[in-house]
Amino acid sequence: MYTIISGTNRIGSNTLKVAKEYQLILKEKGIEAGLLSLENVNVLVRDAAFIKIENDIIIPTDRYIFITPEYNGSFPGVLKMLFDTTMLPSIWWHKKALIVGVSTGRAGNLRGNDHLSAVLNNLKITVHPNQLPISVIDKLLDENGNFADQNAIKTIHHQLDDFIIWSEGHKRPVK
Repeated sequence: MYTIISGTNRIGSNTLKVAKEYQLILKEKGIEAGLLSLENVNVLVRDAAFIKIENDIIIPTDRYIFITPEYNGSFPGVLKMLFDTTMLPSIWWHKKALIVGVSTGRAGNLRGNDHLSAVLNNLKITVHPNQLPISVIDKLLDENGNFADQNAIKTIHHQLDDFIIWSEGHKRPVK
């Protein structure tokens, strides 16, 4: 099961727009991916709503795609709290992840991608090496929140193809 996590609770974020674009591209590839937006998730309390997310999304997912904005040179605290509030670290163990950083700046959250990768590795999640930093996101999306830049779309397709092959244990065809 694939799940895309939009790693911010900021309402109307570019992060969620990018997450939805990833979901559409995966659908084009024949993969139905769930989408977990942290916009309305209370990660501070393990209440019934949080436990439902844990049971219905986190535990059954074996392939994550984390879309994270740059917050102060790292990734948002709300995403870190998602990990910290879960019942046991072991519910994350031995899964696979793809990381995508987004920012309006020039580095595409490179440092945040590294920080998130370290946290995921600590949780025993294997991180795909192609961690895509998407810079100047505000210039790559059109007024409807869709990617208008063909090079960005091509790069995302390539990243997702690599992740699908890698995470499902297939060998990449030699070209």
